[in-house]
Amino acid sequence: MGSYWIPTNFHDFLGDIKEASLLHFVLEGFLVAWLLWFIFRKSYKPHHAPTMTKEDEERIISEWNPEPLVGPTPQDHPALKPHVVTGKAGHYLDVDGHRCLNLATHNYLSFVERKSIEERAVQSIRKYGVGSCGPRGFYGTVDVHLELEEKLAKFMEMEEACVYAYGFSTVASAIPAYAKRGDVIFVDEEVNFAIQKGMDGSRSRIFYFKHNDVKDLERLMVEYEAEAKKNPRKAKVTRRFLVIEGVYMNTGNMCPLPALLELARRFKCRTILDESVSFGTVGETGRGVTEHFGVNRDDVDLIVGSMEWALGSIGGFCVGSSFIVEHQRLSGLGYCFSASLPPLLTAAAMASLEEIEQNPTLLTTLHEKCELVHISLAGLSEVGFSITGHVESPVKHLRLVNPPEDIGKHRSLLHEISQYCIKNGVAIIPAAYLDHMEACPRTPSLRITVNVDLTTAEVEEATKLLRQAAATFLSS
Repeated sequence: MGSYWIPTNFHDFLGDIKEASLLHFVLEGFLVAWLLWFIFRKSYKPHHAPTMTKEDEERIISEWNPEPLVGPTPQDHPALKPHVVTGKAGHYLDVDGHRCLNLATHNYLSFVERKSIEERAVQSIRKYGVGSCGPRGFYGTVDVHLELEEKLAKFMEMEEACVYAYGFSTVASAIPAYAKRGDVIFVDEEVNFAIQKGMDGSRSRIFYFKHNDVKDLERLMVEYEAEAKKNPRKAKVTRRFLVIEGVYMNTGNMCPLPALLELARRFKCRTILDESVSFGTVGETGRGVTEHFGVNRDDVDLIVGSMEWALGSIGGFCVGSSFIVEHQRLSGLGYCFSASLPPLLTAAAMASLEEIEQNPTLLTTLHEKCELVHISLAGLSEVGFSITGHVESPVKHLRLVNPPEDIGKHRSLLHEISQYCIKNGVAIIPAAYLDHMEACPRTPSLRITVNVDLTTAEVEEATKLLRQAAATFLSS
């Protein structure tokens, strides 16, 4: 018992110290010193700014001239004097006190005045009230939403659909739900404003190709392919998208879908197709340009449509595979954070969709009326107008053959022609654009829409009025 007992773990501790290297102690000492400095250092060291006299302050304040929040707006700007519509915007409508033939709104199938659709909406109000007051994921989903989504998926022969409360937000939310920063999007230069906002939200790299120019798109894709080969690791994780419209709102032209899909397959691009205008109007049964060209819809990754044109309701939808559509329920901002579509408008959209399915002759009649209007307007070339748009498109654009060089005078001239037509019983409006925000310059035009109720006499009367307007405003 001459020696005292030392714990075994203490012997181990001394052994560890002997085995430790000098570098280890130096490193730990540095970390302890840095920690002490970090704890006791001053969090803020004020800089001694040069003193300024009262006279200098007043001089700087007096010289400061803040820019206005809103730039100067001409008092004769059309936006300051909007047209006021009284009553239903049906086949005829009352604009500023003038009863006019409606060639301005997108009521292609004349569902706005359909009694059976109105009755379905009224029944829905009695059952659900006027609004949902909540997003889809937060008690905003009503049984009619699920029923409409099922009907849309079945009608478009796709696996699944999701419904948005606002047509603009549909494609503007769908694009950034998939395309992200660093991805690449090839897009037609004439796409509508909602698509442009969707691309802004995606923060992807954008390549605009000339309108409906497959060769120009191929050129851009080849150039990008050559660029991507320089950095194969980055190219491997970069997703590519092709965004197009079935029928372009800004021109009325139909996209060459088969050729575009062939390029998309060749260069491995996901395809997003906006059928807002072509849904319910193009194809034998109204299923859009995929039906018109006989294209397999599975070749299109995502189809976006609006219920605000042909269906005469509000909102939009996306259809595709279950995997793709389900992703939007958590990533589509317009779906997640906007109050869901009011049940009464959901019921109206379902009733309109049923009308299309039960009355296929509606589409045949609409195509005949589109051709009638197209041929009639094409005859205006001799008085200074040119027409753009596909023969079967319900949207036509009239442009001036010899427009003024000044863009302001160009728009003013079209506005005067529009006013003349409204005062004489035909509602025709200039196409409106946010020029300072558009991706590409837009050519001013008069946008004319077609509906199934148009008669030959009404088309002839509208054409005659446009001839008179040309004689009044274009002859000088």
